[in-house]
Amino acid sequence: MIELAAQNNLRDSAPLAERMRPKTIEEFVGQEAVLGEGKLLRRMILADRLSSVVLFGPPGSGKTTLAMIIANTTKSEFIRLNAVTSGVADIKEVIKKATDNLGMYSKRTIVFIDEIHRFNKAQQDALLPAVENGTIILIGATTENPYFEINSALISRSTVFELTRLTEENIRLIVKRAIKDEAKGLGKFPIKITKEAINHWANVANGDSRTALNALELAFLTGKRDEEGAIIIDLACAEECIQKRAVVYDKNGSSHYDTISAFIKSLRGSSPDGALYYLAKMLYSGEDPKFIARRMVIFASEDISNADPRALEVAINVFRAVEIIGLPECAINLAHGVTYLASAPKSNASCMALYAAQSDIEKKPTAEIPNHLKNAVYKAQREAGIGKGYLYPHDFEGHFVPQEYMPIGMEGTVYYHPTEMGYEKSLKEYLDDIKKRV
Repeated sequence: MIELAAQNNLRDSAPLAERMRPKTIEEFVGQEAVLGEGKLLRRMILADRLSSVVLFGPPGSGKTTLAMIIANTTKSEFIRLNAVTSGVADIKEVIKKATDNLGMYSKRTIVFIDEIHRFNKAQQDALLPAVENGTIILIGATTENPYFEINSALISRSTVFELTRLTEENIRLIVKRAIKDEAKGLGKFPIKITKEAINHWANVANGDSRTALNALELAFLTGKRDEEGAIIIDLACAEECIQKRAVVYDKNGSSHYDTISAFIKSLRGSSPDGALYYLAKMLYSGEDPKFIARRMVIFASEDISNADPRALEVAINVFRAVEIIGLPECAINLAHGVTYLASAPKSNASCMALYAAQSDIEKKPTAEIPNHLKNAVYKAQREAGIGKGYLYPHDFEGHFVPQEYMPIGMEGTVYYHPTEMGYEKSLKEYLDDIKKRV
C-alpha cells in the first residue's frame, strides 16, 4: 500500500515531459515512417506479436516512449534494464526469470535495454543465446548507429527501426497538447502563450520533445501573471526558459534566402569572416547542415573551379563529413570548408563557358559533328569515311596535335577563357602555348 502511494506521488510530481509520455500508440506523435497505418512496427505492437527489435534514433525521438507503450499493451512480462548500471549478472538473472516464465506459465518476457550501445562485448554476448532461442524478446534503444556499436550476431537476430528527429510541427503539437491536457498536463491552469513562443521552442528543440516540454514547464513555474492570474508566456519568456535567443530566420521565407545569399556572396568575395557569421546564424536557427554543405559543393565549381581544383574535393569531403557526423560536431567540418572556400582564389571561367555553350545549343541550329570525330563501329561506316582523318594526340610530341573539334560551321569558337588566378593560370599558359602551334 505504501509502495503504491509512493508510485502515485512520484507520478504526480514527475516532470511534465515524463507525465506527458504517451501511454498508447494512438497518442504517439511522429515517426510515421515506422509507425504509420499499416507499418510493420505498428502491426507488431497492436497484435502483441513483437520480435526482437533495436530502436535507433536521436534523443527525444520516442525510443523509450515506444518501449513503455509496448509495456502497457503487451501480455508478456516486461523487464527494463539500463546498460549503464546493469552487468552480466543482471542479464543472467533476467534470463533465468524469463526461462521460468516460459516454462511455468508459458509467458513471454520482453527485456528493454536503454542505451544498449553501452553494453560491452561480453554483456552483449550474454544476451545472444536467449535472444537466439526466443527465451527473451529484446528491445534495444540506442542513439548510436547499431551496425557499428552492437554485436553483429545480435543485430542479425533483430529488426532495426530507425527513428528520426521529430518535426517542428510534431513539437508544436506536443507542446499544445501539454498545455490543454487537464489530467497529465497544464490544462487546469490559465495560460496565455503566444504563437511565437511555441514556434521558438519547436525550432530550438531540434526534434527533441523533452527539451520543448522542459522549457514549457519552466515557463509555467516562473512566468509572470496578468491581472486575471493567467500565466503569460511570450517570446522573451520562451527564450529565457530554453536559454536560446530567437533569431529572425524563417526557413521557408525571405530571411532564409537572404541569409544563404549573404553566405554565398561572402564566400565569393573572399570574406571568411562574413561567411562564418552567416554560417553560424544558419546553424543557430536550425538550418539543415546538408543544405549548407550542398551549396558549398556548388560554389566550389561555380566560383572557384580551376583556380583551385582542390576546392571541390574539400567541399565534397565536408558534405560527406556532415552526413557521417551530424550536428553539433559537423559544424566544425562546415567551418573548415567555409574558411578554405572563402580564402581560395576565385574563377567563374568554366561556369561562364558552360553558359555560353548552353546558349548556343538553345539558340542556334544544331551543328553537325565533323566526320573525323564520329565513332566508326562498323565496316560500312569506315568505308563511308566516318572517323577518317582523326589524329590521335598521344601519337604526337607533347601529346597534342592541331585539329578541329568544334562542329561544322562553328570552327574557331572559344567558350573557355581561363583567368590568371591560382592554378588556372597554369591552364591558361598551357592552352595559350598549344594555340601557337595551330
